[in-house]
Amino acid sequence: MRIKQSVVYPMLKPGTMSSDDFCREVRRMGFVALDLWFRGPDFEEIVETARRHDLVIASMCGHGTHTEGLSRTANHDRIESELKESIDIAKRCGIPSVIALSGNRNVGETDCEGLVTCAQGLRRIARHAERAGVNVNIEILNSKVDHPHYLCDRTDLAVTLCELVNSPRVKILFDIYHVQIMEGDVIRNFRKAARWIAHVHTAGNPGRNEFDETQELNYPGICRAIAAAGYDGYVAHEFRPKGELWAALRNAYALCDQSA
Repeated sequence: MRIKQSVVYPMLKPGTMSSDDFCREVRRMGFVALDLWFRGPDFEEIVETARRHDLVIASMCGHGTHTEGLSRTANHDRIESELKESIDIAKRCGIPSVIALSGNRNVGETDCEGLVTCAQGLRRIARHAERAGVNVNIEILNSKVDHPHYLCDRTDLAVTLCELVNSPRVKILFDIYHVQIMEGDVIRNFRKAARWIAHVHTAGNPGRNEFDETQELNYPGICRAIAAAGYDGYVAHEFRPKGELWAALRNAYALCDQSA
């Protein structure tokens, strides 16, 4: 099993560079996919450009927003509609995964109560995802630095949520940067959640920058462990380069180019 690497397009494409030139360059470097966030007016163009350069669109956001997510029953009708539309688009465009977000904790509720509410929302779209063959991935985000009060901020909570829904298409987006901030122990956490993980994001910590001597994560070791776990999804780079973009991407690709 060899790591399949992706680049998060909206974070890493220079604003002055054409989509065509960007796709050509990242494919030349060895990347096999792009990740998108929200669908803009150029969505179809990006999908077609990626396809032309033999790149998969590996993941995209399924609904908004980080704070108003599945943890609130009042959001379920909206999120069901948005996720169903995103799943249908993903199926049409050959995109294997869409992202779902727990949203924030509710005052006065336990995490268990919040997860039950999330599970109720996800069950409303699970069968639709199963019929389409598209994964709905709950993203782990840290509540310590970037997303205060976010509910699904630890691996065990994400696993519990998947177990509550119990669908082969409701999975986890394991974001290494966020897991490191909240828990550390990245390899052990990945292994214990491996059966539920369908997508991975990377970034250096601290700072969410590229992988250099100023950050604390050992990406070659992490990626070897990911490959050894039999993971066959994508590992997508979602960092903010401090220096030259292409040098940062080449280095990230080399460090994560691991196999079991």
